[in-house]
Amino acid sequence: MADSPSGLPALSLPEGSQPLHGRTALVTGGTRGIGLAIAKRLAQAGANIVILGKTTEPHPKLPGTVDSACAEIQAAGGRALGVVCDLREPEQIERAVARGVEQFLGIDILVNNASAIFLETTGNTPTKRFDLMHQVNTRGTFLTGQACLPYLKQSAHAHILTLSPPLDLRPAYFGPHVAYSIAKFGMSLCTLGWAAEFAPAGIAVNSLWPKTIIDTSAVRNLLGGPTVARRGRSTAIVADAAYVILCQDASFTGQFLIDEDVLRAAGTQDFSQYALSDEPPLYDLFVPESLTQNG
Repeated sequence: MADSPSGLPALSLPEGSQPLHGRTALVTGGTRGIGLAIAKRLAQAGANIVILGKTTEPHPKLPGTVDSACAEIQAAGGRALGVVCDLREPEQIERAVARGVEQFLGIDILVNNASAIFLETTGNTPTKRFDLMHQVNTRGTFLTGQACLPYLKQSAHAHILTLSPPLDLRPAYFGPHVAYSIAKFGMSLCTLGWAAEFAPAGIAVNSLWPKTIIDTSAVRNLLGGPTVARRGRSTAIVADAAYVILCQDASFTGQFLIDEDVLRAAGTQDFSQYALSDEPPLYDLFVPESLTQNG
């Protein structure tokens, strides 16, 4: 298999076949932003979607609820089940997975998207913020994977995709926000371990991370507002990359992937469709230096 310009092997997309049609994907943090975009993209490919989220009432700074997300997924052509779930509560995770299995008779894909963020130094990080990030990010990812595992083992197209950065322990990634970095890289460590542990069961496990900032509520509310968000890309670029990854077979596993690289490997050359302005996009946190230096 020839390498693509991104350095990845050329990634194939289905022609005629529909590998995700009738599959069931459980997406955490799916009421808005990247999670919802991925859910809608998979729904367009014929997947059933189980959305896990906490938001039940509209919020002025956090658009989207479990019900509105389901409506958007159904409008995209998919079948959806919304489950209110706090990933800090193991019983709620177990109940949500059970409801998804009851509704759609299994789980084929797990997308670990839910994440809490608080970018502060050690002295400015309250205990409750530290606990929230670790309970949602690392612990929530682990417990959701654990709950889905028995059903993934029964699937002929089993995938876990976690929205977390490439494993790179350089101090510059940790110094400005130790607590967040530990919690976020903990999700990547789940990918590292699960790819090895679950390979005999035929479960593909990968991580995906955006090359640039993405226009999400977190960016608008915490990282600079609409002006900064316009220097990012739309959520569609992450959703399209996730779709490419989830169409591969189980041999494509243990990878820490960047959205643009994935799409280049699948043949995309023009990324202007994802741009929100004419300004050069800003790089996201934890993007490898080789990518920022080479554009």
